[in-house]
Amino acid sequence: MRRNNLFRTIIIAVSLVWGAYELYPTLRLNQIKKQTQDKTVMLAKISGLPVETIQDALNRAALDATLQEALDGRPEDSLPAVWQEAKSLTELHEQMVKLEPEAIRLGLDLQGGTYLVYEVDLVKMFIDQAKNKDQRLNELMAQVKQAIRQPNVDFFDVLKSTFEDADLRLSRYWGSRAETDAKILDDLRKEAEDGVDRNLEILRNRIDQFGVSEPSIAKQGDRRIVVELAGIQSVDRAKGVIGKTALLEFRLEKDPEVTQDVLAKIDTWMKGSLKTGALPLTAADSTQPDTAREGSEVPIHELFGTSVVVGDSGKAVKDSSVLIDEGVLKDNPFYSLLRRSGRGVSVPKQNYRAVERILNTPAVQEILRSADAQFLWSSRTFTEDDFEYYVLYLTKREAELTGDKIADARPDIGGGSNMTSAGQPIVNMRMNAEGTKIFSRITGANVNKNMSIVLDNRVASSPRINERIPGGSAYIEGMKDFEEAKDLSTVLRAGALRAPMKVIEERTVGPSLGQDSITQGTRAALIGLALVILFMAIYYKLSGVLADIALIVNLFLLMSFMAVFKATLTLPGIAGIILTIGMAVDANVLIFERIREELRNKKTVLLAIREGYDRAFWTIFDANITTILTALVLYQFGTGPIRGFAVTLIFGIAVSMFTAIVMTRVVYDFVSTRWTLKTLSI
Repeated sequence: MRRNNLFRTIIIAVSLVWGAYELYPTLRLNQIKKQTQDKTVMLAKISGLPVETIQDALNRAALDATLQEALDGRPEDSLPAVWQEAKSLTELHEQMVKLEPEAIRLGLDLQGGTYLVYEVDLVKMFIDQAKNKDQRLNELMAQVKQAIRQPNVDFFDVLKSTFEDADLRLSRYWGSRAETDAKILDDLRKEAEDGVDRNLEILRNRIDQFGVSEPSIAKQGDRRIVVELAGIQSVDRAKGVIGKTALLEFRLEKDPEVTQDVLAKIDTWMKGSLKTGALPLTAADSTQPDTAREGSEVPIHELFGTSVVVGDSGKAVKDSSVLIDEGVLKDNPFYSLLRRSGRGVSVPKQNYRAVERILNTPAVQEILRSADAQFLWSSRTFTEDDFEYYVLYLTKREAELTGDKIADARPDIGGGSNMTSAGQPIVNMRMNAEGTKIFSRITGANVNKNMSIVLDNRVASSPRINERIPGGSAYIEGMKDFEEAKDLSTVLRAGALRAPMKVIEERTVGPSLGQDSITQGTRAALIGLALVILFMAIYYKLSGVLADIALIVNLFLLMSFMAVFKATLTLPGIAGIILTIGMAVDANVLIFERIREELRNKKTVLLAIREGYDRAFWTIFDANITTILTALVLYQFGTGPIRGFAVTLIFGIAVSMFTAIVMTRVVYDFVSTRWTLKTLSI
C-alpha cells in the first residue's frame, strides 16, 4: 500500500521556508555587525575620535553632534569623507537596532556584559522604618552592622542579642508596646522578605523599560538579588537605573520668616559653642572621620579647613578649604558660611562639608525638630560669579505626597509656561486618582508657597504654587540631558525600591572573552558534526548520507525555533546543541538497524522500510520523551546556564524526531514509489 506523502512534503517545505525566514534577521545582523565594526574603525581613523566614543555616540543617537564638536576647526577638505562615513555608519546602526529584536540573542557569557549581586541593606531599611529615630538607635544599629560582617551570622539573631545586651525592648522603635520582642522580630523578618521580593519585581520592571535584552534577574538567598545584563553598552547607566532608590516626595517649604528664625537659632548656638574652640559631633554625622564619636569635639581649624582664607566683607575668596565672609565671622559664624542669592540660602561648594557637619550635630537637629523642619540640599550646583553653590532648602519634616501615587512619568522638553525649563529636559508626571485628590487639596491650601520636589533626599526642583492644580500633573526639572530625564522617568514608572540595596559583587565579561567562547564552541560543534556525518556515511552508506542531510536540517530548524521563541544562546546552550548533534542521528540508527534486520529476514525493500519505521517508532518516542521530561525539570528548577542547556536540548530533540521520522521517511517513500528497489544502500 502506497502512502500519500503530499501533506508531509508540504509540511517539510513550509518548515524549510519558515526556518529561512526566521533565521534571516540573525544572519543579516551578524553581517551588519561586521560591517559596522569595520566602518567604526575607519571613522575613528579619519576623524581622530576613539572607537569607544563613536560607539557611545551611536548608541545615544548623537553621532552627528559628537562629530560636529570634535571636528570644529578642522580643514574643510577633510570633512566630506568623515560625514559620508558617518552617514553610512548611522544607517547600518539603525538597521542593526531594527534586526536585534528578531535575531537570536547571545547570553552574557557569549557577547559580554555585567554580572551584579545586590544585597538589601537591612540596617538602613529598619532605621528608616523605625517609629522613633534617636542617637541610641543609631549606635545600636552600628553595632549590628559591625557584627553581621562576620560569616554565617543571622541579622535578626544579632539584632535581638544587641537589644537584649542594651536592656532595650524592640517595641521602643518598632511595633507596639503590647507586642513581644519575638512577635516584632517575626514581623521584621517578614518585612525583610517582602522587601526583597518587591525589589525583585521592581528591578524587573525597571530593566524591561530600560531595554536590556534578555536580562537574568534572580533571588539568591534571603536578601540578595543577582542581575545579569548581557551585551549592555553603558554599564554605569544601567547600574544607576537599577540601584536608584528613587524616593520621590513632595514637601512644602517653610516660610522665609521660619527659615530666618531657624538660621538665627543655629547661629546663636554655634557662637556660644565656638567660645570653647570646638564643636560637639554626633555619631550620626556621615561626613565625619571614622574615629569621631558622639561627645567628641572637632577643632575650629578642622571644621573650617586646614587653610582658612577669608576675604573682604561680603566677598568670597576662591581656592580655599572654605569660603568665609570675614565681616560676619566673629558675630555670626554660621552665616559666614552661607550666601544670599536669588535662589535663597546658598552654600559655596567648598563649604558643603562644614555646613553638613554642623547640621548633623544633636543641638541643630533638636532646633529643627522643634520647628518641624528639615534642611535638604539641591541635587545640583549653580554657578554665580565664577563660584559653584548648593541651595539649602528648609522643608517640613513629613512629605505631603510620595512617589507611590505616580501613575505615569515621561521625559519631555520644557516649553510654553515652563519658562525656567524652556528647551531643557524635564520629566512630566501624572498622578493616580488618590494622588490627584491629595495634590489638588495641597496646592489649593498653599497658593503662593513653594513646594520642593525631592528625589532621594535631594531637591530636584522647587516650583511655586500659583493656583490649585486639580489635574494631578507636575514636572521635575534640572536634568543635565534628555538621557537622564529618560532614566528618571523609567525609575518613577517602575516605582521606588522598597528597601535600600548595595552592590556587593560586580563582574564584567568582555566581548573578547565571549568571542573566544563562541569560536571554541562553534569549533567543537563543527568537529562533532563532521565526525557524525563521516561515521554515518561510511557505516550506513547512502542511507547514512540521508541521515546526515536530516541532521543538517535538524540544526537549521533548531536555530529557527530559538529565533522565533526569542531564546538566548549561552555557552551551555552550545553544549546542548553539540549533545543534540549526537542524539539527532540516534533515531536514524535505530530505524536503520530495524530495516537491516528486516532485510536479513528476506523481506522486500519497501516492506523492510515500512516495518523498520513502524517498529522503531515507539522505542524512539519513549527515549526522547524521557529526555525531554528531564530537560523540562532542568528548565523549571535550574537558573541561567542550566536553563540555556535545557532549552536547546528540548528544541533539538523535538526537531530531531521530526527530521528522523518524517523527513527521511518521505524521501524513502519518494524513491520507492518511482523506482522498484531490489536492494537498499544501508
